[in-house]
Amino acid sequence: MNRGLLLGTVIAFGFFVVLARLAGLMLVDHDWLSAKASSQYLRERAIEVKRGGIYDRQGRELAVSLDAESLYCYRGEVARPRAVAREVSEATGMKYAGLLREMTGPGGRRFIWLRRKLTRGEAARLGNLKSVRGLGFTDEIRRYYPAGVLASQVLGYLNIDNKAMAGLERQYNSTLMNKGGEVVVERDATGKVLSEGVQMESAGGNIVLTIDEGLQYIAETALDEAMKKWKAQSASLIMMDPYTGAILAMAGRPTFNPNDPGDFGAGARKNRAITDLYEPGSVFKIVTGTAALESGIVTPDSLFDCHGGVFKVGGRTFHDVEKNGVLTFEQIIEKSSNVGTIQVALKLGPDRFHRYARLLGFGRATGIDLPWEAGGRLEYPRTDVSLASNAIGYGVAVTPLQILRAYSVIANGGYLVTPHVVSRITASDGQVISSFRCRAKRVLAPETAAVFKNILSLVTQKGGTAPAAAVAGNEVSGKTGTARLFDPRTGRYSDKYSSTFVGFVPASGPKIAMIVVFKAPEGAIYGGTVAGPVFSDVAAKALAYLHVPFDNAGLDRVGYLKGDGHAVIYTP
Repeated sequence: MNRGLLLGTVIAFGFFVVLARLAGLMLVDHDWLSAKASSQYLRERAIEVKRGGIYDRQGRELAVSLDAESLYCYRGEVARPRAVAREVSEATGMKYAGLLREMTGPGGRRFIWLRRKLTRGEAARLGNLKSVRGLGFTDEIRRYYPAGVLASQVLGYLNIDNKAMAGLERQYNSTLMNKGGEVVVERDATGKVLSEGVQMESAGGNIVLTIDEGLQYIAETALDEAMKKWKAQSASLIMMDPYTGAILAMAGRPTFNPNDPGDFGAGARKNRAITDLYEPGSVFKIVTGTAALESGIVTPDSLFDCHGGVFKVGGRTFHDVEKNGVLTFEQIIEKSSNVGTIQVALKLGPDRFHRYARLLGFGRATGIDLPWEAGGRLEYPRTDVSLASNAIGYGVAVTPLQILRAYSVIANGGYLVTPHVVSRITASDGQVISSFRCRAKRVLAPETAAVFKNILSLVTQKGGTAPAAAVAGNEVSGKTGTARLFDPRTGRYSDKYSSTFVGFVPASGPKIAMIVVFKAPEGAIYGGTVAGPVFSDVAAKALAYLHVPFDNAGLDRVGYLKGDGHAVIYTP
């Protein structure tokens, strides 16, 4: 009896212990055990989500993300490595010896990439390798730029791991980049995949630019032709709406193809229009000219003796290209007289000169929505010599974009605008997330801008420094600049020059403002000779592309070309 009672007590106690443990597992440790079980048969694998696209103002694709395959191998395990290396080499252009070494050579790494992000053609040619032991293909996402080199320095590029390296890709990376995603994979005890479900977060936004692919093509084609003619070290061209600051085209040479950025040097990938500082020469006379008019110390008819083109200031001698005598103020600008401009600047004084230079935006970045914009250099002129030098564009450092923005102040009636290349950001369904709001600050009286605009129109007429910049049927207001290039290696000015023309057209109602800059052209140096014809060519084609009619008074019927090249008749 005692034995039976004892046995029953033991069994009852055992059941109690088991029930207590089960209760503990179900009620106390349930969440912890559930998570541990899930971790054993569920795995999360990160996936790539497509990056947002970049489009021109008309909605044309400039940067898109495409599905791509990448080829890898396990070192030392590839069947028929010589045949595989030969086939991959023929399909991709890679070196046979290098491929064979990757597949068979010694090394600590077992996993080796043979070719990342194959093109469609390469993937098709290598399709029969998918059954080869030791080789494998995996899906990735490849950034593709349909227009190739077009606007490449503005767009920027990604490296092989889809990291944004430059341009808009870098500036708007947080907008464009994928926000990630995951694949939840269910496995059995042996690790075999039982089921797979995809959970993705939303992809990045799309960017719509102010740049027009057609205008960009016109600009880049003209730069290519001019670079062949003048054999310059580099060149920049920017076209902008002077009223809003919207960049219509921005081009530089040398350039690169963002689909293969590694094939080009750093100099080809940089956006010189906003990163390269230079002494601008006579285009900087806009500061002295507008400040003098605004301050009331000159009128267009004010007379100055230019002393035969030679003038001394503080022991330094300044020269004109021409042996000018007495000139009016407007003739000083028209003929780009250094001697006359210096006399006006000395009359103006350093305080007003420096203040108006700052008002026109010099000495600081413009705020354009692109990375690595240079701010320039604008020091207070503490001596008459430094004031004289600054007045004719020496001793200051600017970017082409800063010069263009200053001349847009004249074009738009006195407002300093903020240049920008992004018009709006949209979601994948086309909904507008944000858009650019024009910011402008009045820095000159409208009367000052109007008077100086008329003076600048003389520059492209007979007797001015840039008749080659004129556009048939539309009056151009603009200014030339020619300046010696400083050589930092010698600490002296070299025998090389920068050649600039900046202006806007039609003068009566500007539709575009544009600057063209060449560094170290060969065969000619003057801005009116080197940069002026490029301005004329691009402006004429751009106005036709934009369907802007001729502005010549007295013409009842004028012809112009549409963007598709077909002639039409415009009746005012």
